[in-house]
Amino acid sequence: MSRFWRTWMIGGCWAVGLFGVILAASAFEATAGPTRLLFSLLNDRVAFDPAPHLRFSLAVLGAVTIGWSLTLAAAIQAAHLLGDQARPVWVLVTASLVAWYAIDTTLSMATGFGLNAIPNTIFLVVFLLPIIRSGVLKTLSS
Repeated sequence: MSRFWRTWMIGGCWAVGLFGVILAASAFEATAGPTRLLFSLLNDRVAFDPAPHLRFSLAVLGAVTIGWSLTLAAAIQAAHLLGDQARPVWVLVTASLVAWYAIDTTLSMATGFGLNAIPNTIFLVVFLLPIIRSGVLKTLSS
């Protein structure tokens, strides 16, 4: 994979990490503004009035999202170091992205937050475009 596509994907990891920070910050009212805005953009008919269990859930989800962004960045770096032997890593990264997308987008729509499909699709494209364009999923000819 070219340096351009690796940089592109690492930038996507940073964006995911920032999203995780926004979610984690909703643990406290004083720092929940960005999360409140996010919820209003996704469904302005539902007021963001988090009870303690929702604050806890969002904070944990934020932490998991930050961890996911770092893990994805590590997988990208590992695949780069493996070079031509990295196909299995790229297959798993692709499978994890598609699984996340299908579940997250379906549940977003089912719970009244269908607009979340838009950033989900952008995120999916940010990662699948370089994977597809670079050809890292193609089998090596012996």
